[in-house]
Amino acid sequence: MDDLSLRDHVLSELEFEPSVNASHIGVAVDDGVVTLSGHVGSYAEKLAAEKIVQRLKGVRAIAQEIEVRFSSDKKTGDDQIAQRALDIIAWDTTIPEEKVKVKVQKGWITLSGEVDWYFQRNAAEAAVRKLSGVTGITNAITIKPRVQAGDIKQRIEKALKRNAELEAENIRVVVSGGRVTLEGQVNAWHERAVAERAAWAAPGVVSVVDHLALA
Repeated sequence: MDDLSLRDHVLSELEFEPSVNASHIGVAVDDGVVTLSGHVGSYAEKLAAEKIVQRLKGVRAIAQEIEVRFSSDKKTGDDQIAQRALDIIAWDTTIPEEKVKVKVQKGWITLSGEVDWYFQRNAAEAAVRKLSGVTGITNAITIKPRVQAGDIKQRIEKALKRNAELEAENIRVVVSGGRVTLEGQVNAWHERAVAERAAWAAPGVVSVVDHLALA
């Protein structure tokens, strides 16, 4: 697909999605790399726009340059955002109590601490993502490694083979401690995210490095 056609597809998908106001979003495409610019009214809307582009065929990469802008009457103080974030994390039973710390600066939330599982790390970020006043999130929560490298490698390889969206024979899994590196090729850009999710789902994984290339 040429860049002009891909740009038209991206614009059409953004306009079709009800959770995104596409009128203030700009789209540029260069050799399959999509750059999103402009501004939206919430961090959740910014993420929604990115996910829409990720699923489109022909997208090789995304440069996310959308700003989150609030009108003056919708701005929320950092102390309020921090307290709401702590409350919503405490209410989530999947997140270990008092394991996650929250810092807020100019609406940007930084999460830190240590948990046992990746889904707990992910749940903490998902919990605060839709809070009003949030302009961005840095998830610095770490995961305790508990499983041997050989076990991690075997579980990830089995998960990749079970996934119908991937050709697992083209993907190599390298594990060092709890660090997983994915190498090889995939057929579409969104398949990289599928492979990464499969890797993160294995217990004991503390980081995933994606070296997958497009075929």
